[in-house]
Amino acid sequence: MDEDSDAIEPIAGSKEIGALAHLYRAEVYRSTIWRQRLDMTTNWAVVSTGIALSVSFATATASPLPIPLVGMLSIMFLFLEARRYRYFMVWKFRARLLELAVMVPILRGKGADIPLDRGTALSDDYIRPRHRISLPRALGQRLRRNYLWIFAIQYAAYIAKIWIHPIEAVTFDQMLERAHIGPVPGGMALLGGTCLLVVFIVLTVWVWREERRDTTRMSDYLDGEVIQE
Repeated sequence: MDEDSDAIEPIAGSKEIGALAHLYRAEVYRSTIWRQRLDMTTNWAVVSTGIALSVSFATATASPLPIPLVGMLSIMFLFLEARRYRYFMVWKFRARLLELAVMVPILRGKGADIPLDRGTALSDDYIRPRHRISLPRALGQRLRRNYLWIFAIQYAAYIAKIWIHPIEAVTFDQMLERAHIGPVPGGMALLGGTCLLVVFIVLTVWVWREERRDTTRMSDYLDGEVIQE
């Protein structure tokens, strides 16, 4: 049997290209919706932080407790946004692959088709959908984009609150006494918050270094496969 007879012809018919155009619009719409959901959780974290700071700094005798409580709430928002980011990357992968396989050849005057190597990557993703990015990497990216700055502001605000209110502390021990959260001693509360912030910083730097070392095109989507020009 002639091996060429079994070769799979690229998609190039007008009906197929029309269907792909509608598919591309659908995937772009999905990615846009999930992008808006990412912005929504970030807005929740920012607004909650603003409310907590307003309440804690309203008077000299106001409790600093709203700041660590909102910090814990922001951690929940971070994990929620990382989960949403992983879904966002699924739709973005499909839209991006359609751009590379269909739109780029058209713009280069070569006509629209999907070669076997690119078509397989896209069709397999529809048959067996999977996340294109791990949870630690999603957390690191969201921390670098937004949440690390939010946590840093919360940490600095808490230190400032217990240092200057109700009167400015003259010793570090006096500040530690004000840092207690219910039955939790001030030293343990500050140590826990500092360790958590350090963990977030380390995760952010690690993810950033991993992305810097990965020089392949579309590395977020194709697990290191290089898209050929």
